[in-house]
Amino acid sequence: MATAVAGPEIERLIQLLARLPGLGPRSARRAALHLIKKRELLMAPLTQALETAMEKIVICSTCGNIDTQNPCTVCTDARRDASIIVAVADVADLWALERAHAVNGKYHVLGGTLSPLDGIGPQDLTIGALVSRAHDPSVKEVILALNATVEGQTTAHYITELLHDADVKVTRLAHGVPVGGELDYLDEGTLSAAIKQRTLF
Repeated sequence: MATAVAGPEIERLIQLLARLPGLGPRSARRAALHLIKKRELLMAPLTQALETAMEKIVICSTCGNIDTQNPCTVCTDARRDASIIVAVADVADLWALERAHAVNGKYHVLGGTLSPLDGIGPQDLTIGALVSRAHDPSVKEVILALNATVEGQTTAHYITELLHDADVKVTRLAHGVPVGGELDYLDEGTLSAAIKQRTLF
């Protein structure tokens, strides 16, 4: 069993940092040490930002995004194309698409994907709200931007069936060779998807 190298307060800080995605125990120790060394420059502003965030962060009642206003910044942006709804599993996916400036439509966060093994059914996601939004006459396309996993594809098929009577085009993200990818390093599933979804040059 590892022995503590600092007081309980510092050990608690390390334990909490280790819960963050991408940080293991060693990285959490380095991060904690850096925060402590630069506490005036980093820790005080971080503490204040966290306190402010705890008070002001809300879930958008329209799309499910996390923001400090409801409806969120994306939903209230008049420059966005309201005829396109991009359905994503999680807020992290929404933010990733925004970083890439990939689409200028509205979003819908499902809150996960269907996974019977984990006990996640349609009632646990916001699929019903997406279907309602898709039936709005102004909506012309629903893009299913879900992961290329069994759960993601199952969710996409389920949503597509529910939208069969809506007057919308249902599309999904292309799968295949990533930009800058070398064929020799790709797995067979990716190569197979790329060949099946080939396009004119």
